[in-house]
Amino acid sequence: MAGKGNSTAHTEGLDEATAHYHGHRERLRARLRNAGPDAVSDYELLELVLFRAIPQRDVKPLAKDLIAKFGSFAEVLAAPRARLKEVKGVGPAAIDELKIVQAAAARMARGQVSKRTVLSSWSSVLDYCRTTMAYEDKEQFRLLFLDKRNQLIADEVQQKGTVDHTPVYPREVVKRALELSATALILVHNHPSGDPTPSRADIQMTQSIVDVAKPLGIAVHDHIIVGKEGHASFKGLKLI
Repeated sequence: MAGKGNSTAHTEGLDEATAHYHGHRERLRARLRNAGPDAVSDYELLELVLFRAIPQRDVKPLAKDLIAKFGSFAEVLAAPRARLKEVKGVGPAAIDELKIVQAAAARMARGQVSKRTVLSSWSSVLDYCRTTMAYEDKEQFRLLFLDKRNQLIADEVQQKGTVDHTPVYPREVVKRALELSATALILVHNHPSGDPTPSRADIQMTQSIVDVAKPLGIAVHDHIIVGKEGHASFKGLKLI
């Protein structure tokens, strides 16, 4: 009888815990629904993403662990799969949910740039660059190819490098622009260190591309460097 009583108490305890986190989930969803995204913190937004992947467990501690490890909601989404796996409690389903949200954010940001005159929607261009690259753990060199109306023709990652270097070949950049019949370029790369300040190598590489592109009628409108701490524009810094 004593054993049966303990079993009943244990079951009741589980039922109470289940009811508590289900109630918490509904309250959190209701707050998002009624008060909007600004009413939830980073870790609470992360909870909302994780609910689908981990339906039978309280995910608040896990969400807080992820924020503590990576720094912010955006950095959790951008974290490499291998590093996400290092966090106890994060399995393939949870990682897939995070990467779906990351892909959706990038797709939405790109939608604000596509089929518009890029130079007249500059804030959208910056948002897109930050969304897709600012939290990457390795350098990427991205090219935005524009037509004569300054509308986006293509957006391509030309090179991927190490944590602090990406090899860029000016003639390859210009060759690709000619293949796409682009008349202008915006160069973009990230600094995984977080500091977007241009290096001497960045400045020299940009000038080399300008020198090769100009005689062929291809303008370099800007070179944007993005990092967790913000962005730098070569045009804004009068480096182009």
